[in-house]
Amino acid sequence: MILSTTFDVAGRTISANLGVARGNVVRSRFIGRDIVAGFRMIVGGEVHEYTKLLAESREQALDRMIQHARGLGADAVIGMRFETTDAAGGQATEVLAYGTAVKLA
Repeated sequence: MILSTTFDVAGRTISANLGVARGNVVRSRFIGRDIVAGFRMIVGGEVHEYTKLLAESREQALDRMIQHARGLGADAVIGMRFETTDAAGGQATEVLAYGTAVKLA
């Protein structure tokens, strides 16, 4: 699957717009991870526990978007973006990957 943040694929022609492809995941924080992260926030610096959690969430959302695009018959997803939103009063985070599924000539 070709993924592009632009609205074209270099050297290829888009023959059909198949609609929005999307994939999302909602992940809650884990109390053990929160305790370690809390200590890191006191001393400052990167909170590796949350960095890892969000990286895993982005990959899972991306995989789900690709599966959705394949189900639509797409060769590529253009205009691809990520969006992140707090959910459940800040106790969980939703990561959404989305773009336009297209068929290439």
